[in-house]
Amino acid sequence: MPTATLTLNNGVEMPGLGLGVFQTPPEETRSAVEAALAAGYRHIDTAAAYGNERQVGEAVHSFGVNRSEVFLETKIWISDYGYDETLHGFQKSARKLGVDQVDLLLLHQALPSAFDRTMDAYRALQTLLADGKVRAIGVSNFMVEHLTKLLDRATVVPAVNQIEVHPYFAQRDVQDFGAQHGILTQAWSPIGGITFYRDGSQESTLQDPVIGEIAQAHSKTPAQVMLRWGLQHGRSVIPKSTKPSRIAENINVFDVELSTAEMAAIDALDTGRRGGPEPEAITLEALGRPIPED
Repeated sequence: MPTATLTLNNGVEMPGLGLGVFQTPPEETRSAVEAALAAGYRHIDTAAAYGNERQVGEAVHSFGVNRSEVFLETKIWISDYGYDETLHGFQKSARKLGVDQVDLLLLHQALPSAFDRTMDAYRALQTLLADGKVRAIGVSNFMVEHLTKLLDRATVVPAVNQIEVHPYFAQRDVQDFGAQHGILTQAWSPIGGITFYRDGSQESTLQDPVIGEIAQAHSKTPAQVMLRWGLQHGRSVIPKSTKPSRIAENINVFDVELSTAEMAAIDALDTGRRGGPEPEAITLEALGRPIPED
């Protein structure tokens, strides 16, 4: 397979590049996942809150590839935090995906205003890991202060922290803290899509002249350069697309090597400006909503 693998802190191997299906409508998800599998992807990232786990599972099972060859990753939403609630949240996700075991299960967000509830949810993830229901566990959108509090009380170090990372927002403090503790950084919005579809005032990473010049030098697209940049930094990247041509383009990044100078030039583009929601804005009052059983 073309996707180089990364080894998590518990020895589980995960394809470094996967398909993300955030904001992919359910009716488009199945065809997107099928296009990804046809292009050689063997890692799919979804979440309970995306509302498309069922379609991800249907695509994987109908495509004809062995289940053991596809790394399935999903996330528990904040509404299902709490020990028993999270165990049930896993059951809902596994049922929709049509699997007995999930490869990587994450907590979707930290709940700073209800961190005890967050810890109860993580404790449930530890139980699921011990019971063999999941192969690896982790978190998403956790900042250094959240990771610090979690590590003080957890018995299993998260394998992954999935956060917003792209050339305009690198979150190096979070990445460095994770690296110090054996937590792999996984980049959502790795080509900076959030910089131009959520806030029209920001320039598009796809139009950045530095990235464009590097892309031209390697006969690659700006998106491919950004994905390669992420992979060369040792991150997992999960670009999202529903277009078969773009899906195939995004995985075609293993035949190029960026120079040290090119990597540094992209590193220097960091603006420190977050595209996603501020961590303290994540509350049950604002974003809590029930996750359907089916």
